Amino acid sequence: MIARLLAFTAILYVLSFALFAVTLGTPAPADAAKVDAIVVITGGKGRIEQAIRLLADGKGKRLLIAGADPSVRKADLVARLGGKRKLFDCCVDLGSESVDTRSNAEEAKRWMERRQFASMRLVTSDWHMRRARYEFNRQFDSNTTIVPDAVRTEPGFTTLFAEYNKYLLRRLSVWLDI
Repeated sequence: MIARLLAFTAILYVLSFALFAVTLGTPAPADAAKVDAIVVITGGKGRIEQAIRLLADGKGKRLLIAGADPSVRKADLVARLGGKRKLFDCCVDLGSESVDTRSNAEEAKRWMERRQFASMRLVTSDWHMRRARYEFNRQFDSNTTIVPDAVRTEPGFTTLFAEYNKYLLRRLSVWLDI
């Protein structure tokens, strides 16, 4: 009986991992509604670049780069991204209070509340979007519109496996209230 239960659990785990791996986040549609804010979570290739493009295209009023290293300055990003000084000066905030996905969501909530924003476009990697959405949905009430906008990547097995386990463990810790 115990062997069957363990086998069933293992099969369920493997199948749910496969489902996770083939249902990664996707970019927002081109005709997605404009939002008050764009929030990008640092830590992955192409995330900040996509968020800056969205801001330059008028898809949001202001951009929060959540989880930025405290030593990073706007001038560093302007140099790295090839200009756009005016855009950074007027409309980009560097958030350096957060260190993980949960605290990214907490930081974004405080930032949005200070500005009285009611909608956001959440930018992160495709493999990270599910856990990011989970954390952001936990922080924001149903009156806040969150448009997921995943940056397409080519994640390897190790990245997917690690992210899947982080997602499962986070869900479990919330469920167990620990």
